[in-house]
Amino acid sequence: MTALTRSLRRLPALAAAAGALLLLSLAAASPAAAHDTLVSSDPAADSTVETLPTELTLAFSAELIDAGDNGTVVEVLSPSQTDVTAGPAAVDGAIVTVPLGEAAEAGAYTVNWRVVSSDGHPTDGTFAFTVTTPTAPSAMPEPTRTPDASAPSHEPAATSTPVATDDPADGTPADGDSFARNLPWIIGGIVLAAGLGALVAVLIARARRGGPDDDATRTPPAGR
Repeated sequence: MTALTRSLRRLPALAAAAGALLLLSLAAASPAAAHDTLVSSDPAADSTVETLPTELTLAFSAELIDAGDNGTVVEVLSPSQTDVTAGPAAVDGAIVTVPLGEAAEAGAYTVNWRVVSSDGHPTDGTFAFTVTTPTAPSAMPEPTRTPDASAPSHEPAATSTPVATDDPADGTPADGDSFARNLPWIIGGIVLAAGLGALVAVLIARARRGGPDDDATRTPPAGR
């Protein structure tokens, strides 16, 4: 058997060994080169929930690189294509959470996500879930407003019936009405005072005329 023949017989064994080594190297390199994948979510993909939860949770196969808003982006689109996320996504190891708003309509919701894998490469994906019951935003109490005394008021002034007053210093129409009502009494008082004054004057005059001298002239002389 020549050397060439022996070499040809060894070729299949060498090829099989080389193939095995190649497969082993590929198998060892695949986990390191593969991007992290989405393992689960809450709500789950293609699931149906009664109402929209307060937050969405995504779980990945390995710890992610937190690149902030530049690398981690999650949007949840309502049936009317409105983004119902209420804040930025937060990365904690292999878990990503994003808050959701209160108001939600019924129907299919689409989740679009993008993260940075542990190997430094970005990866993204999309899935959907269904909400059966719409919800409305909770009513917020209206803030109590304290009226500003310095601010001008645009409200019409309330009409009120004027109240008569007896204080002459006010100078209101009620004073004139009070004076008109009391005028007859004032005039009567003046007339009465004048009459009394005249009567007193007459009595004084008569008293003076009827003094001691007049009495002496009026007494008849003795012996008449």
